[in-house]
Amino acid sequence: MTSKLNRRNFLQFLALSGGGAAAAAVPVLTLAAKAAGLPAPSAAGNLQADLVIAGGGLGGCAAALAALRNGLRVILTEETGWIGGQLTQQGVPPDEHRWIETHGATQLYRDLREGIRNYYRQHYPLTDAARSRRLLNPGGGSVSTLCHEPRVALAVLYALLAPYLSNGKLTLLLEHKATGADVSGDKVRALKMLDRRSGQQKELNAPYFIDATELGDLLPLTGTEFVTGAEARSETKELHAAEKADPDNQQAFTYCLAMDYVAGEDHRISKPREYDFWRSFVPPLHPSWSGKLLDLAYSNPHTLTPKMLGFQPEGVPTGHALNLWNYRRIIHAANFRPGAYAGDISIINWPQNDYLLGNLTGVGDKAATNHMERAKQLSLSLFYWLQTEAPRPDGKQGWPGLRLRGDVLGTEDGLAKYPYIRESRRIRAVFTILEEHVGAANRALITGSKTGNRAFDFYDSVGVGYYHIDLHPTSRGNNYIDFDSLPFQIPLGALLPVRMENLLPAGKNIGTTHITNGCYRLHPVEWGIGEAAGMLAAYALQKNILPRGIREKKPELTAFQDFIRAQGIETRWPEPS
Repeated sequence: MTSKLNRRNFLQFLALSGGGAAAAAVPVLTLAAKAAGLPAPSAAGNLQADLVIAGGGLGGCAAALAALRNGLRVILTEETGWIGGQLTQQGVPPDEHRWIETHGATQLYRDLREGIRNYYRQHYPLTDAARSRRLLNPGGGSVSTLCHEPRVALAVLYALLAPYLSNGKLTLLLEHKATGADVSGDKVRALKMLDRRSGQQKELNAPYFIDATELGDLLPLTGTEFVTGAEARSETKELHAAEKADPDNQQAFTYCLAMDYVAGEDHRISKPREYDFWRSFVPPLHPSWSGKLLDLAYSNPHTLTPKMLGFQPEGVPTGHALNLWNYRRIIHAANFRPGAYAGDISIINWPQNDYLLGNLTGVGDKAATNHMERAKQLSLSLFYWLQTEAPRPDGKQGWPGLRLRGDVLGTEDGLAKYPYIRESRRIRAVFTILEEHVGAANRALITGSKTGNRAFDFYDSVGVGYYHIDLHPTSRGNNYIDFDSLPFQIPLGALLPVRMENLLPAGKNIGTTHITNGCYRLHPVEWGIGEAAGMLAAYALQKNILPRGIREKKPELTAFQDFIRAQGIETRWPEPS
């Protein structure tokens, strides 16, 4: 990983480029290429590659790297100015399982994590103790063993992509959004892309396409069959499924923000225009929420009973209650030399800023934009409440020294570039992952075993992952659905649309249900899905066989699994010791 951080000018430009109006007005990649002495991307209206990937999130980046290392020419598009998805543009430190440091993810994902740690060791004024720590956690946040700034992940992702940008194998189109598709029968022939900076249209042609967008944008554009929201229990037979199907019953999304704390100073923002609404808002959920949304009490995800949280921005313990400041802290000043930081930096991605009043799919562009604006107002209202009204351990109210840190997220308003998306359109897949395959209680019912239970063993596994099934409250009034799952596999059948032949998913849009999406949507799993999709496209092209044919023919499936395992993909969990 360290050898890939040698294009210093290139990486420093990318890591330090801001997201303000001046920076947004200039083609970021063109400037970056110029700073590094690389050729600028082509501005031609029609572009050709072996693989077009829409969406530069974790799944999209993983798919691109997998395809590139196997010799494909790739076009990667991204709607915002940052690649990296939930890890960067959405501002969410990794949500991972307890084995992540040794297994349960691809080798490339572990290289990414180690690259982030090495970036801090090489470029930051760490204390000697922090620098020598094998499992360096720059933020010391409790959500992960690796909590870090979005910009560092951005720099390391560019380091991984830099050789392919340099040799012309990769064309990266930032601030490009898919607006249409040319489809013939069961095949996509081209995607139409809008350059959001210039207003120009591009047509991207390739034999294969990957939808790695956050919301599954390519599915309706290409006529690919998909589902949204909750399935009925009568359809899926899942223990925790809804009684009635509801495509509009989707998980909340969240606009994250970054903040630090400067004691003795006053950094209060202007009162948000919707503050009075959100200050008195009680989520209309069933079972009931704990009270007002802007409060330190919330519903315990497991029991749905009221539970208290703590907040103290100097990081000191808050009794038995979790100190939210420490939960997603991305810079812990104690890890750095004296004077390097005024204080810690933390991310707000809490129950209190989950937006519940509408969805981003199935509602039209105007309504989606309105919901995003209201979600921003919610997050700013939460921040203002913390500054002015939040109860303090000393009996006072509010922390005026809290300061928005939009620079950390590359924005001027202090919020992330894009909302944190928990639920996407999902393909109607050749195979759909159900709760009976991965849910601990559902598996126990099927196997009759209450101990030593394992997730379903998929013969067509192309990866592994783990997270408990974690569904946040929904736009149709469901409170948390949160329960144990088992270390699971990623079946190839869930990456195959029922009809389309050359379009593959690479994120939360695979063949899960509303329920099982809750454990397949996190950082390392999305990366694993993307890496498998990129290798599937490469293998299909090399062997001149459709992806569905790989699964249907045992010799081809065995050869493909050998192919991906040789490149660091785990397809099975170790046997219990």
